[in-house]
Amino acid sequence: MAVSLDETPSAGGKTRKPRAKNAPPRGAASGTARRAARNSEIVYQDLRNAIINVTLPPGSPLAEKDLTEKYGISRTPVREAILRLAEENLVDVFPKSGTFVARIPVSELREAIVARKALEEVCVREATMKASKSQLMGLRAIVQREQELADKGDEQAFHEADNAFHSGIAAASGYPGIWNMIEKIRLQVERYRRLTLPQEGRMQLIVGEHAAVLEAIENGDADAAVANMNNHLNKLQIDIGTFQDLWPDYFLFDKD
Repeated sequence: MAVSLDETPSAGGKTRKPRAKNAPPRGAASGTARRAARNSEIVYQDLRNAIINVTLPPGSPLAEKDLTEKYGISRTPVREAILRLAEENLVDVFPKSGTFVARIPVSELREAIVARKALEEVCVREATMKASKSQLMGLRAIVQREQELADKGDEQAFHEADNAFHSGIAAASGYPGIWNMIEKIRLQVERYRRLTLPQEGRMQLIVGEHAAVLEAIENGDADAAVANMNNHLNKLQIDIGTFQDLWPDYFLFDKD
């Protein structure tokens, strides 16, 4: 079969139209899309971590132009990253004013702490009955590491060890997925917790509270373990007013 110079044979003997002279190579569009998605993910993760760690405090402006220059990318992946953060209530987008790191909503913060307490109670009770010796040893090692980090004043590493302690209890309970649920609801709690750690004596206090929870689990006393965990988590809720007074611009106050 004769084939026109303007047509290209394809599999099965069919012909397809040629690409325009200035068209990019086939597959280039999908490659560009993948790069944009990858760039968007990088910006999203960087900003998200900075917001949760309070490296970018509530109220900080996020200018698209600055972010495109910082990452050397176009505005589209930056906008996509910001939209994802807005969906998580981590940034506020005001069309005529700009984009800013969202303040911590007190009502959402309180609700997240209540929900977390309910979920962690399940984990603590089950861990008291099910934790293996090796799991208890692992939790004891985490508490010891927390003490060392508190002595050094290493807030970032302490924060990570704190999370490891709670996720370790969930794993010992046989319900590791519960920690995944907690992670989804605790974004605002994480931001708030990062504000509390620099408080003098705060990390040492947490070490003692974790040690009390673990000791009760090791002794097989589920009621005491739950009570100690509730006491630990209640401190976060009780102290909200104190930190509101310290950083009033960081919080979104409830309306009367």
